[in-house]
Amino acid sequence: QVQLVQSGGGLVQPGGSLTLSCAASGSIFSIYSMGWYRQAPGKQRELVAPITSGGKTNYADSVKGRFTFSRDNAKNTTYLQMNSLKPEDTAVYYCNAEIQGRPAGPRFNFWGQGTQVTVSA
Repeated sequence: QVQLVQSGGGLVQPGGSLTLSCAASGSIFSIYSMGWYRQAPGKQRELVAPITSGGKTNYADSVKGRFTFSRDNAKNTTYLQMNSLKPEDTAVYYCNAEIQGRPAGPRFNFWGQGTQVTVSA
């Protein structure tokens, strides 16, 4: 059974920083595309920082220059470093990964449980 377990998040003042992590565990043969999403109250879920297996990241315009996506392949863990946080960044953040569980097997999308990030003075 594959799981994505998130940690981090919380309450931070505007201009502050937070780091989110997402650790994958279970039967994992290969991890392909991964990314971070967020959903603000009353808003649709938004793609924040996708990354391909080749390492290319395409940040949303709203977070460019402030957020950094990274991936530790040895630990099957991804991170989202968030700097210069704004109230508009307040949302529930989710990690996502496309994972192949066995050789020649299919790929499936998995989601983390979500982490609340609140930016407020």
